Amino acid sequence: MTSQPHTTDERLLRALAVAVVQQPRATLHDLARAANVSKATLHRFFRTREQLIETLRNYCVTLMGQLLEEANLTTAEPLEALRQLISSHLAHKEFSSFLIYHWKPESSSVEESKDVWKEHESRMDAFFLRGQQEGAFRIDISAPCMTDAFAHLLCGMVEGERQGRLARAGLAQAMEQLFLHGVQAPEIKSTS
Repeated sequence: MTSQPHTTDERLLRALAVAVVQQPRATLHDLARAANVSKATLHRFFRTREQLIETLRNYCVTLMGQLLEEANLTTAEPLEALRQLISSHLAHKEFSSFLIYHWKPESSSVEESKDVWKEHESRMDAFFLRGQQEGAFRIDISAPCMTDAFAHLLCGMVEGERQGRLARAGLAQAMEQLFLHGVQAPEIKSTS
């Protein structure tokens, strides 16, 4: 991976991730303006738009791996780890949004990114399997299916908020409830 994520300020990368999603065909000059930096500053870090996109992709993949580490997927109680995953992913939703539009693991030009993404999936699969074995998650749906459902629900919630369809307040709780319980109304117990 390039060394850009370590030398480039995360605030700049966050602003650029937002700008690239909001203006998918923008030039470097347009992106600099949207990120509130000069074109010269942006050029110091990125010579081309493609280099910027690749740097953001690599940064996002690395960040997502760090979020898995912070959630303690192998040792934390499964529901607590799930809440941490949701919270930390939503705290970095600009990067999740960027990944929705600008990266597919199979098309990345950096082999290491593909490997990191496969490891990410494997770690999530193992987490959901452990949760199943401990009785925290249902066993009639495979762990890989849960991994994909989590990722896609997260993407949908992030995109819904970005488009103004979902309120930021309560987003983490809504995601947790949707992931764990779906949209089926709870049964109302009769008191008779």
